Amino acid sequence: MKKLGLIIVLICGSLMLYGTIDFPDWADPSSPASTHLSPYFIETAMHDTAVPNIVTAVLADYRGYDTMFETTVIFAAGLACFFLLRRFQRRAPDVNLFRHMPTGITLRIKKGGKVPVDSSEFERIDSIWVPYDLIIKTTCRLLIPFILLFALYVIAHGHHSPGGGFQGGVILGAGIILYAISHNLRAAKARIKERFDAYMCSAGVFIYVGTGVLCLLMGANFLDYSALAPLLGTDPIMARSHGILIVEIGVGIAVMAVMICLYYNLSSAGRQDEGL
Repeated sequence: MKKLGLIIVLICGSLMLYGTIDFPDWADPSSPASTHLSPYFIETAMHDTAVPNIVTAVLADYRGYDTMFETTVIFAAGLACFFLLRRFQRRAPDVNLFRHMPTGITLRIKKGGKVPVDSSEFERIDSIWVPYDLIIKTTCRLLIPFILLFALYVIAHGHHSPGGGFQGGVILGAGIILYAISHNLRAAKARIKERFDAYMCSAGVFIYVGTGVLCLLMGANFLDYSALAPLLGTDPIMARSHGILIVEIGVGIAVMAVMICLYYNLSSAGRQDEGL
């Protein structure tokens, strides 16, 4: 079976390499991309979309289909990893560890012992014990709000400076993951639950696709944001700019949610009980 798989990979790789023979040379100034596409985007992007950042205009408008399917691929990859990694069997640990917050003393409670779940003076810690560090915990708690705020800025300001949905979504996800690392997985899940994260994964893709469907309902082509002008109360050019922002928000939500889902499952071996 391995040999058959290797043969298939070699055949597909050879066909792909053969298909590149007709491609123009790397950085060829006479290639169609250099003589037709690039000059058009540089000259007309601002006029067509009112977006100074040409990269964002190209990604979310001129080649919006491609970016939509990139977002769908990210969602599908997160979904596949969920089904491969997630374990739903509940296995009670042999020993529960709790830290007494006022004194810092750690209690080891064996199976069958009374667990102080409802007490505010005790904090459960993972069986793979990590020393409690108040400085790291407090520093991360102070930094994370600014990280999340910067992520929102990257998404909202991607029209005018480097940024956009993919970059902002990664920063949003990294902020939540930093909180899980500096505190614990259960604390992060208490704020962004697994089910809510799954809804966010789907919502990001639906925002993107739904924007295109709304354009169809308004009588225009799929992802032709200018059709949204009557709904947004602006002219068609500015409507394209606003449409780009809407789909970038969807991309950011999807990327953030997939990153969080992957971390929840990878750090806890799919059990989502104890993790890094």
